[in-house]
Amino acid sequence: MRDGDGSGESGAAERAAAAGEKVSALFRSARSRVRAGVERARASAANGVQVPAPEAPVAEAEAPAPEAPVVEPEAPVAEAPVAEAPVVEPEPLVEADPAAEQQAPVVVPDAPTAEPEPTHEPELEPAPTPVPDTVAEEAPTPAPAPVPRTAVLPPAVAPVPSDAPVVLAVEGLVKRYGSTVAVEDVDLEIRAGSFYGIVGPNGAGKTTTLSIATGLLRPDAGRVTILGADVWSGDAAEAARAKRSLGVLPDRLRLFDRLTGAQFLYYAATLRGLDGATARKRSADLARAFGLHDALGRLVSDYSVGMTKKVALAAAIIHSPRVLVLDEPFESVDPVSAATVTEILQRYVRGGGTVLLSSHSMDLVERICDSVAVIVDGHVLAEGSVDAVREGRSLQERFIELAGGSAATEGMEWLHSFSD
Repeated sequence: MRDGDGSGESGAAERAAAAGEKVSALFRSARSRVRAGVERARASAANGVQVPAPEAPVAEAEAPAPEAPVVEPEAPVAEAPVAEAPVVEPEPLVEADPAAEQQAPVVVPDAPTAEPEPTHEPELEPAPTPVPDTVAEEAPTPAPAPVPRTAVLPPAVAPVPSDAPVVLAVEGLVKRYGSTVAVEDVDLEIRAGSFYGIVGPNGAGKTTTLSIATGLLRPDAGRVTILGADVWSGDAAEAARAKRSLGVLPDRLRLFDRLTGAQFLYYAATLRGLDGATARKRSADLARAFGLHDALGRLVSDYSVGMTKKVALAAAIIHSPRVLVLDEPFESVDPVSAATVTEILQRYVRGGGTVLLSSHSMDLVERICDSVAVIVDGHVLAEGSVDAVREGRSLQERFIELAGGSAATEGMEWLHSFSD
């Protein structure tokens, strides 16, 4: 019994061992075939040929499985994990599908189709800079707007009526200094209510004419009458009557500069026969009008040139004469004071007074005077209303033409050769 049992157990062990060997051989064979299949698949994938994955020989291995009785097959089963290799390794073959590799280049060419955009079209914008722009700039050149010169000229003051009485007349006036002729045959007529201007270059004879007209300088020949009274007749009473109607602002005036402004105006008023109260009131009015009210208590010697000119003009007006003779009344006077003086004189003329003045300011004479005389080298070259004298041009242009100012600048090419 014991021997029989031993032989039975040993036979079973042998069969189990044989079965295990067989199973191991099957697994080794399957593994080698799987590896061979994987190698073929990789080679085919490299050549672009798709090879089906090799089937695992699991079915053949299942047949001997029933022969394994209750014997402990756990040891050989431990080698079973080799079966996982055929399942995992074939998966990379699917990712290496050449169809996917062929589709990628088809998508890539689609991107360049979006490039035909007109990216260079904005360069056409600088092209619309046409040459006609230069033509547009030349347009203002042929437009001489100042052709109608009369439209640019300031409106002239209407002249006084020709039948207005003559308040100051100069006839055949002559004055010489040795061989130098200051004035020669000067004739002027200033009518009542006129704002009369005398213009001329320096040394033309303006101041000489006004000095003779006011009785300050004796002429060599000629006659001056003021309101019918002869200034140089030799009759002292007639001369005094003529001068009482005058207010004079002379050139190179000399004032009593050791007096205050208030004292000087009071003295000028009383010399003209005004009483003290009237003299003080008119002094205050004129000082306020000329902007001298704060300077009346100061000495005239402390006045500026412009202030001296204004206080002398106030002294010429203070007795309200019928005729004012003013030599350069606006010289050294600031624009604000000049505007005030102009307004005072215009009010004086509108009230029936007459003004005869000399000036170098053509614009001023053109703007406020109704009549003008142009004196050059002691001769009257033009005389009459402002419109008649300027002949459609500005008074300055006409004056330069008469005085020959444009010809005087010829022949001075040396101005272009500098000393250094």
